[in-house]
Amino acid sequence: MARGGHKFPLVVYRHLLSRWWTPMFAIGLVMFALAYGEYAHPAYPFVPWQFLAGVGVLALCVGILFLAIRRMAYIQPMPGYIKLVTPFMRINISYKRLVKTTTAEMRQLFPAKSMSGWIRGIFEPLASQTAIVLELKSYPVSPALLRMFLSRFFFKDRTPHLVILVRDWMRLSAEIDSFRSGMDPNPASAKKRGSDSILSRLPRK
Repeated sequence: MARGGHKFPLVVYRHLLSRWWTPMFAIGLVMFALAYGEYAHPAYPFVPWQFLAGVGVLALCVGILFLAIRRMAYIQPMPGYIKLVTPFMRINISYKRLVKTTTAEMRQLFPAKSMSGWIRGIFEPLASQTAIVLELKSYPVSPALLRMFLSRFFFKDRTPHLVILVRDWMRLSAEIDSFRSGMDPNPASAKKRGSDSILSRLPRK
């Protein structure tokens, strides 16, 4: 039986979290500096240093969390389904739900004029990259749940689909097509396993 394909990190997920962990660290350090200043030379009795330190700890914890989980989101073609994993959600998309796959540049899927200024700034590094669009018959889970845990850049409109941005989109597309057609996308490894099996049956001296 064919094994699963490669794990392809989700670029959008990593990009968004990478933008946030550094500011959270900075906020935490600033809060600690203010807490120390308030502790050493109290100036604002209504803002105790313990509160400032607490905010600093919270900000640092959130920054560490973002740093840790930004590499935990990926997509992986499997026999029978496509696995989509994030730190807070995991779904399996059956190939029976998949109508077709198409490719397009992110800027074509998400026109800049449809975004506000700060969203446009976040999106700009992704604009020229090529994404795979999984056109579906229906979602495997509630659309509201998906939109709650996935960025807006996974959805180009209200039809059932997912916009998937990975670095090696051609390899991902080839693996999806191979698994969907029932072929092993890693024939070399399959051949090696077959050879090992034959050798294991040879009599030993």
